[in-house]
Amino acid sequence: MSEIFNFCAGPAMLPKPVMAKAQQEFLNWQNTGSSVMELSHRSSIYMKMAAKAEADLRELMSIPDNYKVLFCHGGGRGQFSAVPLNLLPTGKSADYIVSGSWSEAAAAEAQNFGDINVININQNKDSISTLLDSNEWPLNQDAAYVHYCPNETVNGLEINNIPDTNGVPLVADMSSTILSHEIDVSKFGLIYAGAQKNIGPSGLTIVIVREDLLGNAHKATPCIMNYKMSADNDSMYNTPPTYAWYLAGLVFQWLKDLGGVKAIEKVNKAKAELLYQAIDNSSFYLNHIDSQYRSKMNIPFWLADESLNEQFLKESEQAGLTALLGHRIVGGMRASIYNAMPLEGVEALVNFMQEFEKRVR
Repeated sequence: MSEIFNFCAGPAMLPKPVMAKAQQEFLNWQNTGSSVMELSHRSSIYMKMAAKAEADLRELMSIPDNYKVLFCHGGGRGQFSAVPLNLLPTGKSADYIVSGSWSEAAAAEAQNFGDINVININQNKDSISTLLDSNEWPLNQDAAYVHYCPNETVNGLEINNIPDTNGVPLVADMSSTILSHEIDVSKFGLIYAGAQKNIGPSGLTIVIVREDLLGNAHKATPCIMNYKMSADNDSMYNTPPTYAWYLAGLVFQWLKDLGGVKAIEKVNKAKAELLYQAIDNSSFYLNHIDSQYRSKMNIPFWLADESLNEQFLKESEQAGLTALLGHRIVGGMRASIYNAMPLEGVEALVNFMQEFEKRVR
């Protein structure tokens, strides 16, 4: 079989070396005679692995000591509920910045738990999607927190700068950007990320929370959504997603072996520039996103002649380029190029796009 490049937005492809190691260890992990998924999460050998995974993530992201790292259930949508349950006191409100589908969903869920101030920053100028600059966001200085999604996977929009909230805790859904470029964790009150894009398989969610924000959960908060409960029990109040945690640890080690986040950031920049250049240099393909807000992880594009969509998708899949169908909300095509997507995959896509254009024009 020729090499397959999977451009799925999530669950996304995992690094091949990680998959190979997991395959090698599947039936007999560390000479235990068992798979890692069969072992107790409280066994000393598993807890050692879990501690190393956390330490590696802390190193990769330079996470300060006054932050807890939690390995949680429930995906990003689970955090849509957990964040207001833990951080939104009765009588206070929270600002939710809406820049696309996922931040809109987060705001809608949070409204079930308290007073939410929705700030829509989407704009359209001459048929180009853009965003209101963060310096112009009408934030409430008395808000309990400000929530935003730096990268919208559906819409292909990315907020590149970290907003200045003047001391109000900043909460970020980094499901699609975590570990893709360097950030200053100390500028955030809380970061959460579903694993299935840059961390590992679905079923695991990482939460990075500043310690002073713990201990204020609503009484009705389920135990497994209570950040302090999770922190006090090293993310093992109940059985965690053990195999996903193990695979995340392998991904963290893979990333360290590559040279860390700084190294992968250079690769990600090169991948995105290559694909956007191919789109911009052709009238056959279109991208409707303001260049300063273009996502480097999820790149939507459209064929000028949309009657060719089905043929493009069929032939691209035959060429080993899978999962390029755009999200149903926006249509067209979408190439998700997270950390595990090698530069060679993007090169193969660009070559196909150019060849397809020449052949069908």
